[in-house]
Amino acid sequence: MHERERHRLILSTVQARPVATIPDLVELTGSSEATIRRDISALHVQGRLRRIRGGAEAINPPQFVGLAGRPFKFNEAFNADKKSVIARAAAERCEDGENIIVNGGTTTFQMVHLLATRRLHVLTNSYSMADHLLKHSKNTVTVPGGTIYREQNIILSPFENDVIGNFHAHKMFMGAQGISRLGVLETDPLLIQGEQRLMAQADELIILADSSKFSRRSALILCPLDRVTTLITDSGIDADTRLMVEDAGIELVVVETERSKATTAA
Repeated sequence: MHERERHRLILSTVQARPVATIPDLVELTGSSEATIRRDISALHVQGRLRRIRGGAEAINPPQFVGLAGRPFKFNEAFNADKKSVIARAAAERCEDGENIIVNGGTTTFQMVHLLATRRLHVLTNSYSMADHLLKHSKNTVTVPGGTIYREQNIILSPFENDVIGNFHAHKMFMGAQGISRLGVLETDPLLIQGEQRLMAQADELIILADSSKFSRRSALILCPLDRVTTLITDSGIDADTRLMVEDAGIELVVVETERSKATTAA
């Protein structure tokens, strides 16, 4: 990741929460601890954040604490070609008349233009997806109650007395921070609470994850692998990961980007 992008992500992170630790920033940026320490020192000298023991904090701490993880706009450009073909494969699994759940995320959001041509009942905690489908489709759209987290474009609530408990879906489509033998990984406890409530209302859980997600780690487990019905990823997945997924009894769907097709043809 380029230095300017790292600095922008670090500043966005410290502005969204009281303190960002060095391990948090290493995970978010994919950079080394030494690199993050240098970045924090540079931004401290520039007066853009305050260096503290083990991390950094905002000069003017936020009154409203956001979610852990990269902002939606920042993530959107990463592996965009892979996310697009994965989302297409996911949308092809939807049949008109179905009830589906789609969680907020940059890969699942790629489904929105494809779903706009369908007739479905969509429950989503993605503010951006709900807004687009309302304006550009004839789908029935339901959103849970709660707070809109601007950085991630997600609607979340710590309370259980909302529409989620009364919605039944044939399929739920969900992205993830990472995937390991321990299960599907996420970064924020409130996000995990919201996603688990959505998962409980669906017969099938379909994970959309580009191949980079299998090398990313988080301290929090959203669900074990045996809860996942299907996993859709790209051809960058390695043999060990294929075996891990198949051993868990998950249907594995591997799609190819135009770039990978061209490379194979060459």
